[in-house]
Amino acid sequence: MATKIIYFTVNGRPEQAEFSVSCPAQDVKGNIINISPNLEPNKPNACYKLEVVASGYNSQPLGVELAGALGYDLSSMEKRLKGLEKKILDEAGTTPAVIYEMKKQVDSFREKLESVEHLSWLGLFKDLSEGAHKPSPFYHKRTLHKTKEECEHVREKFLQMSSLEVSEEVRQYLKTPTFDNWQWEDAEIMVLLQVMYTDLDFIATYNIEPEVLQQFLFEVYRRYNNIPFHNFKHCFCVTQMMYGLIWLTDLRSKMDGIDLLIMLTSAICHDLDHTGYNNAYQINARTELALRYNDISPLENHHCAVAFDILEKTESNIFRNLPLDQYKRIREGIIKCILATDMTRHNEILNKFKSILAPFDFDNKDHRDVLMMILIKVSDISNEARPMEVAEPWLDCLLQEFYNQSDVEKLQGLPVTPFMDRDKITKPTSQTGFIRFVLLPLFIELANLFPCLEQHIIDPVRKALDYYTEMEKALEKEKQNRAQCENGFKSKEIPVDQPSRDERRTSGPEASRTDTQ
Repeated sequence: MATKIIYFTVNGRPEQAEFSVSCPAQDVKGNIINISPNLEPNKPNACYKLEVVASGYNSQPLGVELAGALGYDLSSMEKRLKGLEKKILDEAGTTPAVIYEMKKQVDSFREKLESVEHLSWLGLFKDLSEGAHKPSPFYHKRTLHKTKEECEHVREKFLQMSSLEVSEEVRQYLKTPTFDNWQWEDAEIMVLLQVMYTDLDFIATYNIEPEVLQQFLFEVYRRYNNIPFHNFKHCFCVTQMMYGLIWLTDLRSKMDGIDLLIMLTSAICHDLDHTGYNNAYQINARTELALRYNDISPLENHHCAVAFDILEKTESNIFRNLPLDQYKRIREGIIKCILATDMTRHNEILNKFKSILAPFDFDNKDHRDVLMMILIKVSDISNEARPMEVAEPWLDCLLQEFYNQSDVEKLQGLPVTPFMDRDKITKPTSQTGFIRFVLLPLFIELANLFPCLEQHIIDPVRKALDYYTEMEKALEKEKQNRAQCENGFKSKEIPVDQPSRDERRTSGPEASRTDTQ
């Protein structure tokens, strides 16, 4: 009977498993429970890394090692829940809904652990429901460019995870505008980007070798800087929204696959090597970028140049197997999309889109080009279409970057960008006008072409506008109350005329003390 050997490590200790080629998953058990028989055979010098997610399965419900490996002891949790439930039942006469919810969460986690049949852990530990989220990272203590050690650490993790099977639950969640980026580390994000290329059939259709795609994604990660907003996570959010829009609007049936490849790749590359200072600063400060590109979209031109610098390298050129004419079309499309993200061109592009909406022709290349620019613009500024607990931390990051620029402008004696001035702008005032006059008009025009987007991106943005409008009113009311309190305090202060020196010597108690001295 034909067999195969799988080499792997457990906590750094080399191990191996041998089983028949036709062995079913449920038979691969023992000390190691979740090895898939579908894993490719490997060599001792290229081991799989196996991490314990459940052990001692037959001795206890989930094993005593579970707490050490994952930080959970479900048996203990169940006992505590039962005791708490009994105590509350005795005192209140009924079991509160919160107890049922806690039991449901324990059962859900148990089910996830017991149903895993492969090495994949992506999606297993992620809470895909709405809930607590990681706070925004603090970038002010980090170097602008990623260190070599930082990059190599993430690269190693990414390569270890890149061959793992991502759960179907995560794959479907990835297609929705509600996706929460804050739960994912950079290496995991690269895996998710790889999934996008796979599930849109780009790898098979355009002959993209997996190792070349991995090198491309790593180079992209490396060239995004450690800044509060325009960083690698922002790149992912824009790309994930673009990916979601492609699925929500069924663009695969309406547009050529190369156009979709252009849009996804443009989203990934659209802010490469952003340093946290916008075009206005670049031009006013006469930076190298402004001089190089003659004050014409210096940042966007730079992002394009960095993208094609990555694609010029054979090992990271995901288009290297395409004919020259297709490569030229892709290059032209990526440049057009990335340059469209310059907000100074916003009205120009939006008006052009409005003019072709009735009727829009998917067979018309000019119409498709404008739509592609609109889609990347929508994706680029789409944070407010996400759940508030995902979107609001992004606003905090953006304001951190804005305030930093205005501080530098003041120090250097440059014109201060009005919407970035920390002395004039608050969180709600920064959003209400932007949502009302930029976001909603743009999103509404796209929804005129794709009515299905109304519920997915327009309704959440309207809720965000209501949220920040109420916040603005509350802050204004608080400001007025504070002013009233200060005025009331001042009105109670009665000024007292100071007597002359002679008056002090001839009247009142003070005079008596003076005279006796």
